[in-house]
Amino acid sequence: MSGIYIHIPFCKQACHYCDFHFSTSMKKKDEMVLALEKELQLRADEFRNEMVETIYFGGGTPSILAVDEIVFLIDKIYENYNVADTPEITLEANPDDLSKDRIIELSKSPINRLSIGIQSFFEEDLSLMNRAHNAHDARICLVEVVKHFDNISIDLIYGIPGLSNERWIQNIETALSFGIPHISSYALTVEPKTALRKLIQSGNIAAPNDDVAREQFLLLVDKLEQSEFIHYELSNFGKNNYFSKNNSSYWLGKKYLGIGPSAHSYNGISRSWNVSNNSLYLKSIQENKLPSEAEVLSPTDRYNEYIMTGLRTIWGVDLDRIEREFGAERRNYLLRQAARFIDDGLLGIDGCILKTTTKGKFLTDGIASDLFLINLE
Repeated sequence: MSGIYIHIPFCKQACHYCDFHFSTSMKKKDEMVLALEKELQLRADEFRNEMVETIYFGGGTPSILAVDEIVFLIDKIYENYNVADTPEITLEANPDDLSKDRIIELSKSPINRLSIGIQSFFEEDLSLMNRAHNAHDARICLVEVVKHFDNISIDLIYGIPGLSNERWIQNIETALSFGIPHISSYALTVEPKTALRKLIQSGNIAAPNDDVAREQFLLLVDKLEQSEFIHYELSNFGKNNYFSKNNSSYWLGKKYLGIGPSAHSYNGISRSWNVSNNSLYLKSIQENKLPSEAEVLSPTDRYNEYIMTGLRTIWGVDLDRIEREFGAERRNYLLRQAARFIDDGLLGIDGCILKTTTKGKFLTDGIASDLFLINLE
């Protein structure tokens, strides 16, 4: 099974923390939809022998598209690819795009999962992040969405400067009060070349505090696990049968095709990525050229990626798979590197599966980097 990701590179306004590729100008939106259709056609042979199990509209802000534009692109996938009988079809959406009428219209389309960028239910947090919606939008859209959709995910951000633990708990409890079955939650991260970085450097906003973020992460884990959510990936929590199939396919190393400017693809052997420039993307597609670069992944690259993705999930890193795919020497190397984290109670081994412990979860990415192979090709 494989997935198709479609990147919609437009937003109403720029969030202060965002470093994804997007434009706030809508002038080329119609042209972009046609280019996305054409790229789907140009790349159909890459997935000729694949069954598409997930379709995911990300961005940017995909909910900026009209519903008929979304359906148009879905129809083109069905025309050019082999699609499973009941694919997961996700649309990322912002609360300000989800009016009652729009929600009803979406519910009648092939979209069967919404991923809503709530981020916070408090005005001061949304203002600091320069979100396009307000706290009222965040609540009122969920009132309507739960009437028409069953498979719903929301995003929440912790570690925001000024966000107290008490207010963070209120955010979590508000989300739970709507009966949402999936929550993705991330620490506010200061990326280079973002407005947030500039605001911190100028002293207009305080820098996020790692200790506060860690404490709020642990509060999140505890609160959601008490509510029968499964912490199946570092930043993702789902009720039974509500894990994101799209995201899980990334972590489990399945193939995916990325359509649109800046979108990435993976076929198990190599990774490719499209140019992060709307004008250059459109020009290439109009000339029937794929605006992408690619790299073949070395055994070391594949080993390191498996360590990183495996440790982030409940499925962990299979030591037998390490030996089978990379050799006994690399299994022994992994165990040597992991020993101190096991001694510190940050990693554990269950049968032949290496996993992070509750104590080690927040430190997963740092632990993984210490387990990587470096320049051993």
